[in-house]
Amino acid sequence: MPAVPAADARAERILLAGGGDLGMRVAARLLATGPLWALRRHPPAAAGPIRWLAGDVSRPATLSGLPRGITRLVYVLAPDARDPRAYRDVFIDGPRHLLDALDTSALRRMVFVSSSAVYGDHGGDWIDEDTPPAPQGMNGEILLQAEQWLAAQRLPVTTLRLAGLYGPGRLQLLARLRQGQARAPRAAPHWANRMHADDAAAAIAHLVRLADAEPLYLGADDTPLPLDVLYDHLARLLGAPLPPDGPPPAGVGSKRMRNARLRASGLRLDWPDARDGYARLIECAGDGFGPAGCYVNLSPYRHK
Repeated sequence: MPAVPAADARAERILLAGGGDLGMRVAARLLATGPLWALRRHPPAAAGPIRWLAGDVSRPATLSGLPRGITRLVYVLAPDARDPRAYRDVFIDGPRHLLDALDTSALRRMVFVSSSAVYGDHGGDWIDEDTPPAPQGMNGEILLQAEQWLAAQRLPVTTLRLAGLYGPGRLQLLARLRQGQARAPRAAPHWANRMHADDAAAAIAHLVRLADAEPLYLGADDTPLPLDVLYDHLARLLGAPLPPDGPPPAGVGSKRMRNARLRASGLRLDWPDARDGYARLIECAGDGFGPAGCYVNLSPYRHK
């Protein structure tokens, strides 16, 4: 009997809300699934396999004419500024406006990309999907409100709470270590969680196509690390001085994210330990460009 997946794949119609770095990494993994539209305020002029749409989720009038029959929806937008108005525009008003304008009659899965900021501080304890949220800051509070609103809709919504991302183009920590500007709390472990941007994109693409996806997943690598352990390791790789003692990052609680549910869903991580991922970044981008054959920033039209 002929296999059915090819017919199913042709029937898929994907909408990606968000055309930044992470969104483009997701798009690269979904292009083979079916026609893919990407919504962005200022789409690129270049032609390619992505079908660009001009629209602003904070302005409903710009969302007319969205494609009908969308089966997979990824919401991976980020605010332009770290202030309440910008966060509300993207995470409170944005999903409402988009879903009001979108034909959801054929929707099989929506993935909403959130953050571990909804958890706040847990004193270094392990957390998972059953841990009650307790956001410390404005960003976590607004994201939690957005999650709760989406969960109340009669739609197949999956939320992915991501750890701190790193990867090509996300080299701020390495720059701070090189320049001697980083500080690491040493009196007591301050646990931090990381996920490589490529693994995060793979997780999003995996979940949006997963037939029996759960409503909630944590997105992190396998290896939570105390900040001083991570920073000291990276400083040695860079040949930089070890960072001195200092306060933990403001608003980022100490916790260890357990990714067992995401792993059990079938996702494979390329970078299960951030020390290895950062080592590759240092090898490839130590001079800002990297040797031939190393990482390059992901083109909007690259397909993996």
